[in-house]
Amino acid sequence: MELDDNRQDCTIQPMTIENRTPIWKHISSHLKDELPGSSFDAWVAPIVNKEEGKKLTLSVASNFFLDGLKSRYAKRILELAHEYTQADVEISYIVDSSLAQQESRKSDEAVVIEASLVDGFIDPRFTFENFVVGSGNEFCHAAAQAVAEKPGAIYNPLYLYGGVGLGKTHLINAVANTLIAKNSYRIAYRTGERFTNELIQAIRNGSTDHFRNQYRQVDILIIDDIQFIAGKDRTQEEFFHTFNALYELKKQIILTSDRSPRDLTNLMERLRSRFNWGLVADIQPPDLETRLAILSSKAELAGVDMDQDVANLLATRITNNVRELEGALTRLTAHATLTGRTIDVTFARHVLRDLLHEELRAISIEDIQKQIAAYYNINIREMTSSKRSRTIAFPRQIAMYASKELTTLSLPEIGARFGGRDHTTILYAVRKIAKMRNDDEDFNEEVSRIIAQLKR
Repeated sequence: MELDDNRQDCTIQPMTIENRTPIWKHISSHLKDELPGSSFDAWVAPIVNKEEGKKLTLSVASNFFLDGLKSRYAKRILELAHEYTQADVEISYIVDSSLAQQESRKSDEAVVIEASLVDGFIDPRFTFENFVVGSGNEFCHAAAQAVAEKPGAIYNPLYLYGGVGLGKTHLINAVANTLIAKNSYRIAYRTGERFTNELIQAIRNGSTDHFRNQYRQVDILIIDDIQFIAGKDRTQEEFFHTFNALYELKKQIILTSDRSPRDLTNLMERLRSRFNWGLVADIQPPDLETRLAILSSKAELAGVDMDQDVANLLATRITNNVRELEGALTRLTAHATLTGRTIDVTFARHVLRDLLHEELRAISIEDIQKQIAAYYNINIREMTSSKRSRTIAFPRQIAMYASKELTTLSLPEIGARFGGRDHTTILYAVRKIAKMRNDDEDFNEEVSRIIAQLKR
């Protein structure tokens, strides 16, 4: 929501009989002070209101307009109403098609403003400012920012891919929010599933021409989870022609997927080729420092004082999915609030035992050290010794890696079990073995066999 940072300086006087300004007049007056002029003119000025006691009805010209208004400003409108009346106010929104006819007769400037409306829901919470940048996502972050600065000029299409919960949706929403602030772009935001369903409906209704025109008149087309159209020949055919039309007009196309174009099975080769015309970038799982930074940022926003040991526990156990990391913090906060408990490591392990796979606690550091020492034919005492020869140090690093994978202990706790080593030594070992597993298929199978034996 585009509000002035000094909003808290505005003093709102409770409504009294002597001070009976209409509710909507009061709300719109405050919004005019808080919002940029272009945003107020685009979203607030066109609203027609009707007030009956403490029931406020706001009428707008279209569902298209209504979706954008509610996603951006409904919460603030309700806040202002409650603060002003010091009582509950019933606010309802309706679409009045007659207003659309009035809008069509407005000046050319108003037409430009209408053209900037967004077709589809853009989450206003997702911005570049609150995206935590780390080594696994910094390239995608930079590419998205470049597209937001010069849409259609570079990196067209922009194709971001990676696993679930790594930040793809955050980045494409951040691009859209940046462009919305400029009030000069027509944006269509869809999931691959919704795009397909709309096409199916258009075919049933005999309105495919309208479907095509709807997408080919936008400046920015964003499709989240484009992999959904793979294997759907008619959808791919329509998207192929839409892609060509927009690309030729230098309109920006942004796509996300869980896989790279070459790994999308049942995808038309000509679409696969076009996805590679611009920039294909992958988002990697966040490293430990990034996960800790994400936890710190989310905890600060939630007003939670995050214990460092708890943060280390979550960041070392939840490694591949930012969404799960955020969900874990939400669960901890909710449980602590409802029970009055302090969030410490014991409490976190109890509340998040399913997410942290606490059943793996049955595997101890000693079990891991013993198994790996036997596998590499070294004395178990060497696991905690200061010896640094490769024949000893390498199995020790594998044991450190396995300890991180198979227990819920934090890095400092693991280090303590390996002769009092600090967490940076453990982190180095974990990263080294993880990289070797990724780069060397034979070594990856070797470590997999060791871990499988430990799980028996």
